[in-house]
Amino acid sequence: MTDPSRPLSRGLVFLFAAACGLIVANLYYPQPLAGPIARDLGLSPGAAGLTVTLTQIGYGLGLLFLVPLGDLVENRRLVLALMGGLTVALVVAGLAGSAAVFLTAGLAIGLGAVAVQVLVPFAAALADDATRGRTVGNVMSGLMLGIMLARPVSALIADVAGWHMVYALSGAAMVGLAAALRLRLPQRVPQGGMSYGALLHSMMGLVRDTPVLRRRALYHTALFSVFSLFWTVTPLLLAERYGLDQRGIALFALAGVAGALIAPVAGRLADAGHTRMATLSALLLAIAAFALSLAPGVIALTVAAIALDAAISLNLVLSQREIFTLGAATRNRLNGLFMAAFFVGGAAGSAFGAFAYDQGGWLAAALVGMAAPTLALAAFLALERRA
Repeated sequence: MTDPSRPLSRGLVFLFAAACGLIVANLYYPQPLAGPIARDLGLSPGAAGLTVTLTQIGYGLGLLFLVPLGDLVENRRLVLALMGGLTVALVVAGLAGSAAVFLTAGLAIGLGAVAVQVLVPFAAALADDATRGRTVGNVMSGLMLGIMLARPVSALIADVAGWHMVYALSGAAMVGLAAALRLRLPQRVPQGGMSYGALLHSMMGLVRDTPVLRRRALYHTALFSVFSLFWTVTPLLLAERYGLDQRGIALFALAGVAGALIAPVAGRLADAGHTRMATLSALLLAIAAFALSLAPGVIALTVAAIALDAAISLNLVLSQREIFTLGAATRNRLNGLFMAAFFVGGAAGSAFGAFAYDQGGWLAAALVGMAAPTLALAAFLALERRA
């Protein structure tokens, strides 16, 4: 068992990063598979989106009601319990022969996948103050890679072996991952002292009394909303304007993975005290990405995807590093609130992006994409001056 009093080893940081990537990918595997799953299970085209939406709803509920338990329950036990539920849900989804069974399993997958949001503050708690940003950055690089790789990987697997195989392979991966975490993670017992009800009740007070949380949630909600907009709409654009098939779209999505490589750099910038300048850079980079996307050609769109993914990765690490320095006793509740806020932004971005594209094509969608980070930039310039 790892000694929690010792600095985090590179191997343990890698395990945290790999775990975050593999777990969070389960939220994104269904996105390119919604059509085939709906056809196989008898869902109408209008209801196909439920295969993704219910997983997202489960994740949102887990952020608010399960992640805060990290401030109350021994962290390794909580992570393994959530992963156990996740594994069962993946197996059920893979074997599902009816829409009702699959959708119920999808909701449970979302609930179990919040294990990733217990692992990130867990890693931050094990790091010392001088390297906390670097540790969070390295772990978040794994999470961002999981998000960005999940869609193309699931599309390619389903193309070869069907969508059931995606869930079977992920379930097997969760079993192996849980075994590794059971062996390597140290125990971490938080300073509890309150009931679960009191824990949940305290969260509104944290929102009210934590201006750093409110600021960072605002910035990242804006950025994550346009990240979701971009990756919801560009597959339509690539198919309709450039004639790409599913494999071509999957390869395009792989290019965006390069943006996640900035996460460790973001952690080092935060440790060095450059959070404000790096946040400003992230907001400007997101605006520039959508401006670039208006240039003709797949190459410009690919560079825009890399720039946007880099902006998201940069700001996410900066935000979590700031939040995790506010105190160990409330770290999981703060993280749950922060994640829940920008998760809502992501859902809104997907909806507005699809509507804008339907009404005015990529120009309208890109203008919406530029608007949100521009408003966040204005808020940043006003709020950080007072902070």
